[in-house]
Amino acid sequence: MLSLIFLTTVASLVTAVHVPTRTFPPTFCHGQDCPRYTVVSSTADYEERLYEPAKWTSASVTGTYSAAVSAGFGKLFQYISGNNKDQAKIPMTVPVLTKIQPGQDFIVSFFVPYADQASPPEPSDPDVFTNPLPQMTAYVRHFSGYARDADWVENANALAKSLDNATISYHRDFYYTAGYNSPFQPVDRHNEVWFIKSD
Repeated sequence: MLSLIFLTTVASLVTAVHVPTRTFPPTFCHGQDCPRYTVVSSTADYEERLYEPAKWTSASVTGTYSAAVSAGFGKLFQYISGNNKDQAKIPMTVPVLTKIQPGQDFIVSFFVPYADQASPPEPSDPDVFTNPLPQMTAYVRHFSGYARDADWVENANALAKSLDNATISYHRDFYYTAGYNSPFQPVDRHNEVWFIKSD
């Protein structure tokens, strides 16, 4: 009887370690629609998440990181404000996701709200497009505060080092930055960098 209790306890601990539980949506989404994911595992340095396939609305932009994100955000904000074929007002979502791939344009994206996932309004701006992302495993490192360009790079390098030390295979030719807060929110800020698992 005692052995059975011990084994049950050990089994529950093992489950808790390998598959952490997390209420969805997380608090850093602040009640806005954000992409659904399951936490596969976590360490002191990063979290492994399995994201469901989802549609995003994206804009391709050039320039420095800050300028590109600002320009992309502007185009996407116009889209959700009615600059689309339906002239529909679309709720703001999080995060503002930016794909960084050296030598390529930046791709800045808003998550498509759940109500519009099946059929997002068609963009009017030729630089804005619907961007379906497949199911993917992301390795995520988070940090707080107002993120400067150097902060994104520093955290991406730290995440890459952690993944290399753990001998994890991931796409090295690009990564994502994810910002969850308005610039007018001075506290409780949440920023993430993502590397995507490779097969």
